[in-house]
Amino acid sequence: MAAKLKQTTVTAPVAGELVPLSVIHDPVFSKGLMGKGFGIEPSDGKISAPVSGAITMIASTKHAIGVKTADGMEVLVHMGIDTVELAGKPYQIMVKLGDQVTAGQAMATMDLASVKKAGKATTIITVITNTAAMGYQLFLNEVDQAVAAGDSVAMVTGKAKPAASSQPADEPVGDGKYDQLAHDIIKNVGGPANIKSLIHCITRLRFYLKDESIANTAVISGLDGVIDVTKGSGQYQVVIGPAVNDVYDAVIAQLGSQFADDDATKQAVADTTAAAKKQHPQNILELIQHGFGNIIGVMTASMIPVIGILAGSGILKGILAALTGFKVLSTTSGTYMVLNAIGDATFYFLPVILGFTAAKKLGSDPIVLAIVGGILIYPQIIAAAGKAATAQISFLGIPTHLVSYSASVFPIIVAAWLGAYVEKFLKKVIPLYLRSVFIPILEALILSVIVLVGVGPIITVISKGLADGILAIYNFSPALSGFVIGGLYQTMVIFGLHWGLIPIVINDIATNGHSYLNAILSVTMVAQGGAVLAVFLKSKDKKLKEISLAAAVSAFCGVTEPALYGVNLKYKRVFVWASIGSAFGGLITGLLRVNNYALSGSLIGFPAFITPNVGIGSNFYGYLISHYGTLIISTVLVFLFGFSDKMLAKNKTPKLDAAK
Repeated sequence: MAAKLKQTTVTAPVAGELVPLSVIHDPVFSKGLMGKGFGIEPSDGKISAPVSGAITMIASTKHAIGVKTADGMEVLVHMGIDTVELAGKPYQIMVKLGDQVTAGQAMATMDLASVKKAGKATTIITVITNTAAMGYQLFLNEVDQAVAAGDSVAMVTGKAKPAASSQPADEPVGDGKYDQLAHDIIKNVGGPANIKSLIHCITRLRFYLKDESIANTAVISGLDGVIDVTKGSGQYQVVIGPAVNDVYDAVIAQLGSQFADDDATKQAVADTTAAAKKQHPQNILELIQHGFGNIIGVMTASMIPVIGILAGSGILKGILAALTGFKVLSTTSGTYMVLNAIGDATFYFLPVILGFTAAKKLGSDPIVLAIVGGILIYPQIIAAAGKAATAQISFLGIPTHLVSYSASVFPIIVAAWLGAYVEKFLKKVIPLYLRSVFIPILEALILSVIVLVGVGPIITVISKGLADGILAIYNFSPALSGFVIGGLYQTMVIFGLHWGLIPIVINDIATNGHSYLNAILSVTMVAQGGAVLAVFLKSKDKKLKEISLAAAVSAFCGVTEPALYGVNLKYKRVFVWASIGSAFGGLITGLLRVNNYALSGSLIGFPAFITPNVGIGSNFYGYLISHYGTLIISTVLVFLFGFSDKMLAKNKTPKLDAAK
């Protein structure tokens, strides 16, 4: 529904002399960088609400209060200039966050004498902070005259946004790629009035803020294009990644050049570049851990938007497996075909989805990366990868082994990470008037070739080597192989290295009618489900409990992605203890020689452990012992040692540069 033009009366928040913003001794306000408004030189210290609405912000130093009207107008009352340094001593706040106030209602008191004694100006400034986004026009009464608190001093016209709506976001800002992100970052660090200066290093925007407590870290961390937020060295650091130069330019363009410090920026870039280079020879293990942490962090961040649908799809696939296992539903029926498509589509097209979400996090082009994901699962490539006779191809004379990228995660994350660098390079060599046509297709071509010709064969070689090694261990000792496979398999899944084992399982079932190996793989799913179930039982966080329970059910239905990427990897200790539990579960499975008779597993796949023509017997009892034993072990280990709600506050996406 289109926004209507709305008129709002703004009253004087304090008694005194009404003055225009242009005479205020603070360039952030006088130049209108915070929005349109007015000032009052107060004659007393009783501060009231200039409009009716909800209290949305109270500065930790008490010098500023934000009010949002029912129509979406955001009004800031700023009490004094440079009064952050007074640490709130001159103020008494009479409202709290979330309170509904009416125009003229008392909000605070300000000790004018105390402020003047500290050498600070007492000017009370009232500004509309979303002026630009909403297109507000302010018509101010005659200035340089005395007003009383509660007097009508200005009329504002602009677009109304009904309170009953779902709080729509501000209208798009600018037409540059990073203009909106720049606007959102500025707004959520507290606006220009809260910024002293800004520099950047090789991956981060580094703000010097007047009051860090005003910054809305949770919102900034969730912005598309922001990887993380951290604090250090007196700076509020917003981690952007490879696109940091472009985002910095967009922020400075909106703030003004007076906020930039070119010399400090050059020094920060030089220092962080040197520190990053210095890490390579000095501590290779730490560098590997750093890189691994970055990859896992981006994977989990990219998966978060689809965790819910993945969990639901996993549960649907589990129900279908049970229905077909009990012969209630035939795999050739139309009902099965439609339901299976619904349950399977998210997994099949996962590279497309992750290409889009990962690109938004890493600063690549989301559409191009979605196309790259589509190329990886293009039907002809998938079909060729599934046959030994066609999997080995030649691309421009380069021998290439095709693999199936359907439901894969790691390859498209690599492509999204490289995408920002490829796009940056192409912008340097392609003229501006040709970029819109040639950069997207060339970027898609380069990234697709890198994955298909480079990443795919590497994964194939490593996974085949792991599969051969695991098979040799199994032939030597089923119990030992169960311990090794149980502990490592889900890590292999993360990097797409498990595909080397799948043909072995399929071949075992096709030629022998059963697979000991698949029984071991099955308990790894249960272990991940048990781990996330422990998080559900232990956490008091409502959102985490909701995700954890759905992920646990999905894992028990044979789909571990929601558990892995939604919870366990995000809180790494959970994954470690789950893998330990999984190793012991695999050991039990190997010792009992549990067999699997179909391509099914986890708790929902129990019919696959009933021996054909024999029925429920020793093998099924072995299944119950190994799988439910694994469930208990994994759940108890994570509950006792793997998780606490303290990890919610500590959890951060790994940092992308060496400087702290």
